[in-house]
Amino acid sequence: MSSAILLSFVIAYFGLLLLVAYFTSRKSDNESFFIGNRNSNWMLVAFGMIGTSLSGVTFVSVPGGVLKNGFAYFQLSVGYLLGYLVIAFILLPLYYKLNLTSIYHYLSTRLGLKSYKTGASFFILSRTLGATARLYLVVNILQTIILQDMGVPFWMTTAIILGMILLYTYKGGVKTIVWTDTLQTLCMLAGLVICVCFILQKLDLNIGTAIQQMNVKGYSKVWFTDSNSKLFFVKQILAGAFITITMTGMDQEMMQKNISVKTLGGSQKNMLTLSVTMLGVILLFLFLGGLLYLFAESNGAFMQNDVFTIGSTNVGKDNLFPAMALHYMPPAFSIIFIIALISALFPSADGAITALTSSFCIDILGIQRRKDMDEVAKKKIRQRVHLTFAGIFLIIVLIFKMINEASMIDVILKIATYTYGPLLGLFTFGIVTKRVVKDNIVPYLCIAAPLICFLLDKNQAALFGKYEIGNELLIFNGLLTFLFLFLFSKKNTPAL
Repeated sequence: MSSAILLSFVIAYFGLLLLVAYFTSRKSDNESFFIGNRNSNWMLVAFGMIGTSLSGVTFVSVPGGVLKNGFAYFQLSVGYLLGYLVIAFILLPLYYKLNLTSIYHYLSTRLGLKSYKTGASFFILSRTLGATARLYLVVNILQTIILQDMGVPFWMTTAIILGMILLYTYKGGVKTIVWTDTLQTLCMLAGLVICVCFILQKLDLNIGTAIQQMNVKGYSKVWFTDSNSKLFFVKQILAGAFITITMTGMDQEMMQKNISVKTLGGSQKNMLTLSVTMLGVILLFLFLGGLLYLFAESNGAFMQNDVFTIGSTNVGKDNLFPAMALHYMPPAFSIIFIIALISALFPSADGAITALTSSFCIDILGIQRRKDMDEVAKKKIRQRVHLTFAGIFLIIVLIFKMINEASMIDVILKIATYTYGPLLGLFTFGIVTKRVVKDNIVPYLCIAAPLICFLLDKNQAALFGKYEIGNELLIFNGLLTFLFLFLFSKKNTPAL
């Protein structure tokens, strides 16, 4: 199918998003942008958060990773379930009790102003890097399959995508995103299911026989029992739990949508529904990955020296799904794949820019507390910040293009282990202890912990022998931050 036809469907899809944005952003104000006037429907939030949690990286990287790691990613997903329970019954009650707009304001009330600014700054750093890594992967695919043939340079493709996102988030913010994410999640999951059904039919398999063939190839192994391996199931489950607690429960983007639900009970229903649904969706992505490799092999693909070759082309993990959908399936599947792919792209990018704008305006600039500014002035600042973050996204995506990593999901999880660890330590210290920390030195403690973890990671062979540090580095990072905070704190002595 020609690039022009595929592009026309992308434009039509974007037009639909703009239409949704038009109806949802009418009469919107700063409160609508930041927390959707606390009137979001919990069912819409839960469904839309599937797309935000998965993103385009999951859409292509998780299926592609089946060749090397089988269904090992499902071990992380079991940990995700545990993490969602902690969020639902520990963090959400705290956020609702304090009636927070920014969840990092909790750190101000519990630990101090410097702790508050530090937590918000680590969120801004982590979400900026993580969201741009996700954005890069999908933009790179769109560039390769559509705009490259039309002579459009990569930087312009990125700018166009960011411009599209700005157009429908600029005014409505969270109030709009709750609805657009719902639409986009529906399109993404529909594309996933259609592709699975097509490959099963094409290979003349049912679910049972497909799993049998995956077992023979070693694609469907779930549980890894070597305690030294980074895929060891205990490590993966623990890491999955803490990844969810930090990347969802201590992340302004994810919690911004949750606290936009009117009641705590509705928000908890959202979180519990999301936790169960995510298990099924991720399992379906892994199943698709196994099917894609079986389908590729039926079309003459083969492995040699850890390189997967289709025809005369060597295909990386992140390019397997695009290659099969665009070149080995009927033309209609090119359209389905593209719509599903950009449906996976937009929820992770639009929510990130909106949440970063909210956090910077509220936590760093403190515009909500400014009594010398009216709503119009605050709105102008918020819009300028929104545009600035779009510019930052453009620059970092271009940097990722130069780095050109093979698997972006590994990059994103690595970023999370370093940048969310201090948030884990700060929130845990605040919740489980009553101690008073020396607020002025908190920024230095939170920088020291990930630096030490970086040295541990780079020298793990010399320090730990055969033991491989994986995603549990996040836990070490949070624990180090907690210990530093404990060492530089004292008991809370009530005033007489």
